[in-house]
Amino acid sequence: MELSAVDACQQFLDVLKVERRLSPNTLKAYRRDLKQLVSYCEEEGLEQWPELNSHYVRRFVAQRHRTGLGSKSLQRELSACRTFFDYLIKIKQLPNNPANGVRAPKDAKRLPNILDVDQISALLDVTPADNLEIRDLAMWELLYSSGLRVSEVVNIDIMEADLSARSVHIVNGKGRKSRLLPLGKKATDAIRRWLSVRAQLVKTDEAALFVGKTGFRLTTRSIQSRLERWRKRHGLQGRLYPHMLRHSFASHMLESSQDLRAVQELLGHSNISTTQIYTHLDFQHLASVYDQAHPRAKQKKK
Repeated sequence: MELSAVDACQQFLDVLKVERRLSPNTLKAYRRDLKQLVSYCEEEGLEQWPELNSHYVRRFVAQRHRTGLGSKSLQRELSACRTFFDYLIKIKQLPNNPANGVRAPKDAKRLPNILDVDQISALLDVTPADNLEIRDLAMWELLYSSGLRVSEVVNIDIMEADLSARSVHIVNGKGRKSRLLPLGKKATDAIRRWLSVRAQLVKTDEAALFVGKTGFRLTTRSIQSRLERWRKRHGLQGRLYPHMLRHSFASHMLESSQDLRAVQELLGHSNISTTQIYTHLDFQHLASVYDQAHPRAKQKKK
């Protein structure tokens, strides 16, 4: 017996509720997504489920995309449709799944937020007020000097920072990869100053380079909140989070060196395509310089 669209959807939702025990919010999302599908089928004049082939599913996705629906929302709708179609196959209402092989369009990659050199100077060229700010400044200098992830800063042990060689050893970075990185003079000086007061906070057996008021290793969350506190204290505008210092390091290094492979190694990226996003930032800078400097690029004043 052929089921109407409404009956098929309701049966499917009942199965999700009773057999899979999905939450009310998840069921609500499925109901909303299936309603969009049924409305589309009605607009296209599709009266039976077997008429809904992959061509129509692609057109459905394209139509939803044109309404402004983002990639993640489209992926969710497609996933709901696939699960529903699998159910229709199970109850012999469909011969195959028309959503298989259909993909939602990807969102354009967002360029990372960075600080320019003047903003970096405003952030780092300050006098710490107490021992905790001495520690904080050492962390900010390290993040920007070596392009570290905040998780890598958290995990650094005191023996992994070689100030005489001006290097830091990241033992267990992302993907369990290790790398040896150079330390800039500013970062080296800031860490050396922190080490001169670290003993006043640290517990005797704590190996972490950076510790909190309790004397133990900091968490990523505490570093994030300290950076936000630093931003407010020093009157910096806009959002600021630790990864912005890593992004700024990468962009400034690439802008100055034009050596994509070297920046890839410094960042610890396994794939150079991940690093290439910073070439877009660099191009924006070059385009801005070009527009300001080239005599044939300037628009004539009306």
